[in-house]
Amino acid sequence: MINVLVPFTTGVEEVEMVAVVDLLRRADVAVCMASLDGQAVTGRSGIRIEADDSLAVVADRDWDMVVLPGGLPNAHLLRDDADVKSVVQRLRSKRKTIAAICAAPTALAAYGVTADRRVTSYPACQAEMESLQPSSVYVDEAVVEDDFLITSRGPGTAIAFALHLVAKLCGEAKAAEIKASIVA
Repeated sequence: MINVLVPFTTGVEEVEMVAVVDLLRRADVAVCMASLDGQAVTGRSGIRIEADDSLAVVADRDWDMVVLPGGLPNAHLLRDDADVKSVVQRLRSKRKTIAAICAAPTALAAYGVTADRRVTSYPACQAEMESLQPSSVYVDEAVVEDDFLITSRGPGTAIAFALHLVAKLCGEAKAAEIKASIVA
């Protein structure tokens, strides 16, 4: 079974998180939505999202991928959380996939993960991305994959991002099947 961790907290961009979780689960990937405290969270648009578990409880599990959704203050709170940083660093050391969308790539830049990599983010975060990691190459593309790192732009690219993650974990045929089933 493929296992993916999606940590989130207050102000998460709901469409980015739900698109990822929904499409990965359609592909039969086990996804754990872990809030920082295990409690339900109110997202950016006032939608309440229940957590599967607390990040502290699940952080040390063997994850195949971690996906950081965007939204503020979610992205900054994830950036400042020791458990999130630990999971990202552990997956990086094992060369497992680390993904982030919208403002969340700034957390990866702050951790040093984006150094010498092609990346993207929400357009308003470009200067912060470049400041945090001057060696990264910022590109204006919907989804950018560079080795173990996958980044994306924002709510409007959430489906393309999620389908890219399905392809990465389950293959292009499964991603095409999911894409057709959702009429994308």
